[in-house]
Amino acid sequence: MSSPRLSRGPTDADDRGQAHTLEAFVAAILLVAGLTFALQATAVTPLSASTSNQHIENQQRAAATGLLETSAANGDLREAVLYWHPGNATVERGFHGTPNGFQYYTESGPPTEFGDALDRAFLDRRVAFNVYVRFHDGNSTGKQEMVFMGKPSDNAVTASRTLSVSNDTTLTVPGAEDRTLAEVEPPENDEDGFYAPAVDDGPIYNHLEVRIVVWRM
Repeated sequence: MSSPRLSRGPTDADDRGQAHTLEAFVAAILLVAGLTFALQATAVTPLSASTSNQHIENQQRAAATGLLETSAANGDLREAVLYWHPGNATVERGFHGTPNGFQYYTESGPPTEFGDALDRAFLDRRVAFNVYVRFHDGNSTGKQEMVFMGKPSDNAVTASRTLSVSNDTTLTVPGAEDRTLAEVEPPENDEDGFYAPAVDDGPIYNHLEVRIVVWRM
């Protein structure tokens, strides 16, 4: 009489196959979880404050530089630096149309094409600005404010452009358009005349550097 047949259990090969399948499944889950976390981290993390500020400052510097280059090319910058009244018995010395007691503008750009460009580029976007004109004064450097809106903040940026004016350059201010810089050179007491002195006896009167400082209000 033959003995009954016994059923056979899983082989070693089957055990190894199941283990490999389980390992692959766990590895896939870990890989998907890692990718999901990485994508979420890069998608929702905002720019840092310093990176955002630097981006804005770079934009403002580029705008100021471009404005100066354009204004210098079309003559608006030269008109602005010469928009100065040397002073007389009825008009105080200073940039034309400034508030009483000031030689510079305090709330906007000068009433010139250059001033209009400043207001459109910055003031209309709630960006404050100061404008200075630097010049040679003997062995040192002098400075005249054209626009002063206050003390710049820590995130202020600057841009500058230099132009030369000759002795026969005339002022652009109403009432003195026919007066040359040589005629209105400031005397030693600095009571009347142009804000910058003559550099020497040559044809060049002075080299004027227009500097814009801008910052967010």
